Amino acid sequence: MSPVTRAKRAHPVEADLLTEKPDVDELRAQAADCRACPLWRNATQTVFGEGNAHARAMFVGEQPGDEEDKQGRPFVGPAGRLLDRILQEAGIDRRQVYVTNAVKHFKWEPRGKRRLHKTPAQQEIDACLRWLEGEIAATQPKLIVCLGATAAKALLGPSFKITQGRGQLYRIAGLPEILPTFHPSYLLRLRDEGYEVAYAQIMEDLRTVARHLSGK
Repeated sequence: MSPVTRAKRAHPVEADLLTEKPDVDELRAQAADCRACPLWRNATQTVFGEGNAHARAMFVGEQPGDEEDKQGRPFVGPAGRLLDRILQEAGIDRRQVYVTNAVKHFKWEPRGKRRLHKTPAQQEIDACLRWLEGEIAATQPKLIVCLGATAAKALLGPSFKITQGRGQLYRIAGLPEILPTFHPSYLLRLRDEGYEVAYAQIMEDLRTVARHLSGK
């Protein structure tokens, strides 16, 4: 198992989230009307997390994609299908985990008839942080897996670099242990040898997650 690295978060966890246990369905209903940043204007809907409300592991991605925005569910597009494959290979049952995103609205730019993903700005990540913290407080996972840099920056601070910190376990006061790894969409942009290397790295990280959850 990877050694645990102590880290200090740029934005401390709100004190009431350390003691209160909100309800996921109530949070989802509240987030449906969120106007904390401008992203809601061009999104179809808020895409909240879903899964086991008592999950030992929470997987946090960046933001909904085109298919997620239309369906209102996280990780149902190409990256979600690859995540399902990776989880299965690592021995992790998606039905037993909770999946969500750091940002709940789809940020995109038009390219012909297509809507292409745009990386959320830090202020948009910060605006959505209350919902992510609420999900963490509601599900109380033992481990949070940050898929990609945006999710990791939301919880570990804006200076975090995924290429340097992936695969390590981090501990921040008020939060479960955190393990960052690559987002499946990163793999989808790679080809040939680069894909194989990144796939092996994310598999190594998720096998660490599986061992962590089994107590080995």
